[in-house]
Amino acid sequence: MEKYICHDCGKTLQKNEEFMSYETASGLFIKCKSCHKIDPVLRNFQKTEVYSRIVGYIRPVAQWNAGKSEEFKDRKEYSLNKSYC
Repeated sequence: MEKYICHDCGKTLQKNEEFMSYETASGLFIKCKSCHKIDPVLRNFQKTEVYSRIVGYIRPVAQWNAGKSEEFKDRKEYSLNKSYC
């Protein structure tokens, strides 16, 4: 069994203990049953700041002008399989 830690209280969950999982773009978050009863909404996690290169400078995407932000949304992300490396 994987080691699960409650996002709210930081308690390490036991083998057969009930929990609630939250799948987000940032990854998987876990809440123990007692924390989930108190507040079922996942809170207190930071938004990821995305950086990208624009005209030779690396800048946060949130600081780009409207035109470049739209251009960034149209970009496609590619990844190489590890077998090719």
